[in-house]
Amino acid sequence: MASGFGYAGGRSRCFTFWQEFSKCYAGADTPSECRLQAEDYLECLHHKNETARAKAIQAEFAKRVKHEAHEGRKEAQILKDGAVVGVGLIESTSK
Repeated sequence: MASGFGYAGGRSRCFTFWQEFSKCYAGADTPSECRLQAEDYLECLHHKNETARAKAIQAEFAKRVKHEAHEGRKEAQILKDGAVVGVGLIESTSK
């Protein structure tokens, strides 16, 4: 990461966050002052918050489908009314 170049050349996707963090860290009296910049950089690298949010949305939708199916609505009708659509931002390696 320190080089700032991505796999295909050019800047990596998280380089801007790294620059903000290193700029803060260089001018900070204590490292804890840069906690927000560090969290932004780590989120860009690992997408943990984004993944957790997507899983929570999917779980809530599945719970709603199950609840409405018990009330007599057909599952196909529930899915037609509204479904969680993946936009491909997070690639899942394990299924």
